[in-house]
Amino acid sequence: MSERIVCGRIDRSGALISADAPLLRLQQRAGAGLGKPLALPHLARLVALAQRLQRDISRPLHAADDHSDIHALVRIIPDADGASLEISDWRTRPVAQPQIPAIADNIVVSHGWTWECDQQLRMVALRAAPDAPPVPADWEGRSLSELFELQPDGDGRFPVLRALARQSRFGGQHVRADAAAGRLAMTLSGEALFDAVGRFTGFRGSASVAEGEAAAASMPTAALVDPAFGSLPLSDPQFGRRIDGALRGPLSRIIATAETISGQFDGPIRADYARYAGDIAHAGRHLLGLVDDLADLQNIERPGFKAAADEIDLGDLARRAVGLLGMKAEEKGIRIDAPRTDDKAPATGEFRRVLQVLLNLLGNAIRYSPDNSLIWIRVNREGDRAMVTVADQGQGIDAEQQAVVFEKFERLGRTDSGGSGLGLYIARRLARAMDGDLTVDSAPGQGARFTLSLPARDVA
Repeated sequence: MSERIVCGRIDRSGALISADAPLLRLQQRAGAGLGKPLALPHLARLVALAQRLQRDISRPLHAADDHSDIHALVRIIPDADGASLEISDWRTRPVAQPQIPAIADNIVVSHGWTWECDQQLRMVALRAAPDAPPVPADWEGRSLSELFELQPDGDGRFPVLRALARQSRFGGQHVRADAAAGRLAMTLSGEALFDAVGRFTGFRGSASVAEGEAAAASMPTAALVDPAFGSLPLSDPQFGRRIDGALRGPLSRIIATAETISGQFDGPIRADYARYAGDIAHAGRHLLGLVDDLADLQNIERPGFKAAADEIDLGDLARRAVGLLGMKAEEKGIRIDAPRTDDKAPATGEFRRVLQVLLNLLGNAIRYSPDNSLIWIRVNREGDRAMVTVADQGQGIDAEQQAVVFEKFERLGRTDSGGSGLGLYIARRLARAMDGDLTVDSAPGQGARFTLSLPARDVA
């Protein structure tokens, strides 16, 4: 893992005026460059929020281009002339590029259909090859997703929807379609279309009967349907991939849109509408948290799961967690007494996973603490263990509850929408996967103290 900080600078108009190579490369792949408005919507919204509030903001950053998915932590520091960006823990994951045959105006497929749709995915053309099954009689004006039942790929993704978001070509989109001969299993490929001034106008492509499945056209529909989520055991790796791929993208878009409306970035709206949008964003974040928890649960319970052994500092990670959740605490008037910059606790553990555990502990402390209370975080070392403790002034946990607090789906009798009941179970499993542990010390009315311990690291 690299600790390098990727820096950038935004002027008052929102243009990127300087950037380290990774950020500049991402800006260019999004179709812009230096001196141009920031072309990364999620980051641009965070910059606008920091400038409006005139305060530092730290948030997770998620971005993507045609080459990779990018996950990082960004800190935005506004000032009178714009804002500075400090991006850390920059991680990339390559995106598989489908192999797509060239598509021309006179597309010919030997056993399938050619099609065209507008920018709203309404069908404007559909014709069958001479030896292909005839097309449905009522295709005109129907949406592509209505005519073709989209099927997720092995990672739970829909190539056509990704292509629509990026206005780019796609291939390998598996579909089911009704034809006069029966139910067809087909594969869609498409090319993005643009008008003379560069505006996206839709797709044109082919729908080929899946190899080896031409004879399956008359099979009962039930025989062609992929297993539903409920028929997959939790231990099946496809369960986590399907949940993550099928839900994360739509939920992220719902949250981003709701936050844009709630924050009134595009202009003022009625206060009650802004509150409704805030409620939608809150519900979306809750559902996204459930997706994260289910994916993590499937991952950590896989045989042979291991965490990386990064060189970390628990003091630094505790301060990062405070930076990410500080605004949530301020909304309740809660003060967080974080470790000082010279409070260090060198340890061995996976950077991302340790931060995940600390965010869970601090998030719980904020959620279950009374307004205008105090949360303190301390780091220390005992023997060969480096330790970080998160303590709150909440209602506390009695001995009976402490015995089950780390169990799956245990929420201590709470019925609010604060979590899934998996967070502490996952946190302890992660701690133990890093040769550490997670413990609790509490009593009714005296708050709770959760301590994460990891192998200490000696620094020369």
